[in-house]
Amino acid sequence: MLSHISITITFFVYIFLMLFVGYLGWRQTHNLSDYILGGRRLGAFVTALSAGASDMSGWLLMGLPGAVFLSGISESWIAIGLTIGAWCNWRWVAGRLRVYTERTGNALTLPNYLANRFEDNTHWLRLFSALVILIFFTIYCASGIVAGARLFASLFDVSYQSALLIAAVATISYVFIGGFLAVSWTDTIQASLMITALIMVPLMVIYKDGGVSNSVSVIQSINVSYVDMLKDLNVIAIISLLAWGLGYFGQPHILVRFMAAKSAREIKPARRISLTWMVLCLAGAVAVGFFGLAYFHQNPSEAVNVNENAETVFIELSKLLFHPWIAGMLLAAILAAIMSTLSCQLLVSSSALTGDIYRIFLRRNAGARELVWIGRTMVLLVSIIAIVIANNPDSRVLKMVSYAWAGFGASFGPVILISLFWKNMTRNGALAGMIVGAATVIIWKQGQFFNLYEIVPGFVFASLAVVIFSHIGKPATATMKETFAKVDDEIKSQI
Repeated sequence: MLSHISITITFFVYIFLMLFVGYLGWRQTHNLSDYILGGRRLGAFVTALSAGASDMSGWLLMGLPGAVFLSGISESWIAIGLTIGAWCNWRWVAGRLRVYTERTGNALTLPNYLANRFEDNTHWLRLFSALVILIFFTIYCASGIVAGARLFASLFDVSYQSALLIAAVATISYVFIGGFLAVSWTDTIQASLMITALIMVPLMVIYKDGGVSNSVSVIQSINVSYVDMLKDLNVIAIISLLAWGLGYFGQPHILVRFMAAKSAREIKPARRISLTWMVLCLAGAVAVGFFGLAYFHQNPSEAVNVNENAETVFIELSKLLFHPWIAGMLLAAILAAIMSTLSCQLLVSSSALTGDIYRIFLRRNAGARELVWIGRTMVLLVSIIAIVIANNPDSRVLKMVSYAWAGFGASFGPVILISLFWKNMTRNGALAGMIVGAATVIIWKQGQFFNLYEIVPGFVFASLAVVIFSHIGKPATATMKETFAKVDDEIKSQI
C-alpha cells in the first residue's frame, strides 16, 4: 500500500512541475516564432539535452531493454548505430541547418526551409513535406501514448484504455499551454531524470546479481547465445540494426532543436554534452535488459509480469529493488522520456499544420495570437488521432517507432543532408527525394523484402532521386547558389 501511495504522489508532483513549467512558457509565448522555435534563443546546454530527450522516447526505457531482455546483447547493435548516426547529425547537419534556416527567410519549420531554400512558389514542397510530417508523426505520437498507457496500467492497476487517456492528457496539457519554450525547458529536466534512472537501475541490478562476472555466468547458463553480439545475425540483419543511425538526418523533432539554438557557435559544446548523455543512457538501457536476465532467472517468482511483457523490465526492476519513494522517481523517468518526445512531436506536427498549411493556404493574413491558438488547436487534433491509433493494447512500442523513424529518415534525411552540401540541388530533386523515400518505406514495410530494414532502401533510392531529378527541369538559380555560398562562408567562420 505504501509503495502505491508513494509512487502516486511522486507522479502527481512530477506532472504538476511540468505544468508549472508550461505556465512559465505560456508567459513568454507571444507569437508563432516563440511557440514553434522559442524565438531561437536556446543555449548549448538546453539545446543538447532537449535534443537528446526529444530523441529518446519511451522506447529507451521500455522498448530497448525489452528487446535485449528477449534476445540478448545482440540487440545493442541498434544503440551502436544510433550513436554513430547522432554524432554525424550533430557534426554535419546541426550548424549548417541553424544558419541556413535563418538565411532563407528565417524559416521556422522544415517545410518552410525547403520551400525557401528551393524558391518553390508552387508550395508543392511545403504541402508534401507537411503531409509526411503528419502521417509519420501521428504514428510516432501513438507509440509514445502506448508506452505511457502501459506504464500507468502497470503501476496503478487500471485498464489500458483508462491509462491511455491519463498518459495523453499528462503530455498534451503542457504542450498546449507553453509551446516550444515549455517543451525545451521540461526536456532539460526530463533528460536529467532519465540519465539518473539509467545509471542507478543497472548498477543496483548488477549489485543484486552479485557483480558483473556472476551476472554474465548466470546469463550464459540460461543461453550462451545471449552474450553473443552476432547471435542469429547475418550481414543484412546487422546492416538493418546499424541503419537506425541513418534516421537522424530526417527527424523533424530533433532537427528543430538545431534550428532553435542561439547561433551555430552553440552547436559544438552542445554536441559534446548531448553525445555524452546519449552514450550513458543507451549503455544503461542495454544494461537494464541484459542484467535483468540474470536477476529474474535467479528470482523466478518475481518474473511474472516481465515474462508476459518484456518491455516492462525497467518498471519491474525499479519497483522491486528500490524504496517506493525512489522507485517513484525512477519510474517518473519513463514518463519523462515519453513526455519529452511526444511533446516535441506534437509541437512539430502542430507547426506543420499551422505554419505550412493554415497560414499559407487558408489565412495568409492571420495575426500572431490567432496562429498561436490555431497551433494549440492542432496539438489537440493530432493527439486525438494518435489516441485512436494507440487504442490497441497489443501494440508494440519499438515496432511503431521503427516504422515512423524509417519514414522520416528516408523521406527527409537525404533531402536535408544533400540540400546543405550541394549547391546544384533543385526543387524537383527535393520533391522527388521525399516522394520516393516515403513511398519506398511504405511499400518495403508491407513486403518485408530480404528482411532488410526499410530505411536502407528508402534512404538509397531517395538519394538517387534527389540527384537524378535535380538534373531534370530548371537548374538551381543564381540566387540559390549565392545564398549557398554565403551560408558556407558563415559556417566556416563560426564552427
